[in-house]
Amino acid sequence: MNIHDFFLAVFLIGALMLLGKVIRRFTPILQRLFLPSSIIGGTIALLIGPQVMGRFFQDTERMQYGLWPESIQEIWSSMPALLISVVFASLFLGKAIPGPQKIWQQAGPMVAHGQTIAWGQYVVGISLAVLLLTPVFGISPMSGALIEIGFEGGHGTAAGLGDTFRSLGFEDGADLALGLATVGVVMGVLIGTALINWAVWKGHMPRPESFESSEEKESICEHENREFDRKKTTGRDQAMEPLSIHIGFIAVAIGIGWLILEGMVRLETSVLIPLGWPELLAHIPLFPLAMVGGVIIQIAAERLGFSEWIDRGLINRISGTALDILIVAAMATLSLEAIGTHAWAFIILAAAGIAWNLFGYLVLARWMFPEKWAVYGLANFGQGIGMTVIGLLLVRMSDPKGRSGAMEAFGYKQLMFEPVVGGGLFTAASLPLIHQFGALPVLAGVTVLMAGWLVFGIMCFRPS
Repeated sequence: MNIHDFFLAVFLIGALMLLGKVIRRFTPILQRLFLPSSIIGGTIALLIGPQVMGRFFQDTERMQYGLWPESIQEIWSSMPALLISVVFASLFLGKAIPGPQKIWQQAGPMVAHGQTIAWGQYVVGISLAVLLLTPVFGISPMSGALIEIGFEGGHGTAAGLGDTFRSLGFEDGADLALGLATVGVVMGVLIGTALINWAVWKGHMPRPESFESSEEKESICEHENREFDRKKTTGRDQAMEPLSIHIGFIAVAIGIGWLILEGMVRLETSVLIPLGWPELLAHIPLFPLAMVGGVIIQIAAERLGFSEWIDRGLINRISGTALDILIVAAMATLSLEAIGTHAWAFIILAAAGIAWNLFGYLVLARWMFPEKWAVYGLANFGQGIGMTVIGLLLVRMSDPKGRSGAMEAFGYKQLMFEPVVGGGLFTAASLPLIHQFGALPVLAGVTVLMAGWLVFGIMCFRPS
């Protein structure tokens, strides 16, 4: 890679993001679908790249396939693994971290319902892998983790696990997860909108009020606006806490995560493996530990009195930009051939994931929320099918004024959710666990966890 190719790759991503924004702005159907500009830009990159238009415009002497040289594709393919650490390191920076008791008081039902859906995605996926996908279609048993990685984790998690998929011999898994993430976003909006209309028609929720402004509706699903009621930053705050300091906080969080991961890998290599422990930690990526590093910094900031230095709005813009670039790069390098090779497995996993999330909303939400199940359940349905941003979108569509309390409960829930699933530690560990121990032991474990959360949620929160 030379510096010219790097700057050209960055320039092209910026141009594709801008083009996606313009197309979204002037295409009503895309606005109604609430597709982020980055997904539109990534789709354009995929279409005019080497796999589609590139088949008709090739220059083998210049190694150019499509509108850009192969070296650009190589640079883009390396970006997601780096940028996902930025996204996860930013998850809790600038957010007040309350005690577990306060979280549980406001978000207990949301946590129990969300955990049930997440672990259930593993139960459904691994069961399909054991009974159908592996014996009939010959796909790796690790395909059982794809529903949770693609739907709950989203594009960032799917792309960030690319190296893990490759190191475990399931290279097509990253492309399948990215494809599932795209299906999840689109179907999350379409089905979620239909569920809102159905709930209003049935009287399960009041008719939603209108958005405060057209600008709010226009930007509701963009990644830099994926949080509710962000802290307003004054001119004095901006002068005291410039962008460089916030980038520094994120970098330190990633560094702490790297030290933790490096220590865990060295412990495994020098102590556990000689005792017969299988190699697991070497396959876990950095990004979930970067999230842990962010939590450590935020707790230290609150304890030592410099939490006011961290502006959540600015952190959110940094992480949103990183996620947008990541999505464009990941979708531009998505292998259509891999999805085509495993088309039936892909369709089965997508259909099963959608069906499970619908069951989680239409049935489980009624049992596990003591009140306002229709609005509260939408948050977990959206996150379960199309990552956090779709969960926030559906809550804001059903309750734009934030009067139900679902938005606040959903935000608190992430503190007891994302460190484990939805891109957390177990999401990253699920692939090496299935690879090392087999699908059946992991299936037994996730089934116990799903059943435990389900029974606990019903016993504690079921409406009287």
